[in-house]
Amino acid sequence: MSWLNIASRLPYTEAEGPGRRAALWVQGCDKRCHGCCNPGYLRIEQRELVQADEVISWLEAAHRDHDLEGITFLGGEPMLQAKGLALVAEGARRLDLSVMVFSGYTVEELEALRLPGSDALLSATDVLVDGPYESALPERHRRWSGSTNQRFHYLTNRYDVSIEGRDDTVERTVEWRIRADGTVFMNGWPERIRLR
Repeated sequence: MSWLNIASRLPYTEAEGPGRRAALWVQGCDKRCHGCCNPGYLRIEQRELVQADEVISWLEAAHRDHDLEGITFLGGEPMLQAKGLALVAEGARRLDLSVMVFSGYTVEELEALRLPGSDALLSATDVLVDGPYESALPERHRRWSGSTNQRFHYLTNRYDVSIEGRDDTVERTVEWRIRADGTVFMNGWPERIRLR
């Protein structure tokens, strides 16, 4: 049995990778990037403890309801929960869904650290976006990355660089949801938003 500590999840989004995707944010990160777009997900504390099998069932229902292309893992730091996420990624593969992972760790760090489950998670990943968010290096030309130091690794041939955009007209997607309890949830491009 493998558990995940979930910060948030969406059964359907178009702001967290190519196509219609489910998105799963895990709680806890040891990177502490200045200007992180998800500061509430940094503390290593209990949020929603869920078994990986339950997340796979949730993903199956989301796929049935929304005709998904894939799932994206964000955080927090997904590699700190790689064992459980690897099981979810394998479940996604059985559904013929793509897997995209955003990690503050570089590939070189992951190879050196050998975090539990990280090899298994990478084996079931189509696209890895690696590297810490650098607020001094804002990305203006590629989709899905927050800063120019972050790299895309295409671990299968399901996607290629065309998903990044790479021009001056890259559109940024931001989604807003009002939850049943009245709270507002925003996801998408990690930039400061000024409301007037």
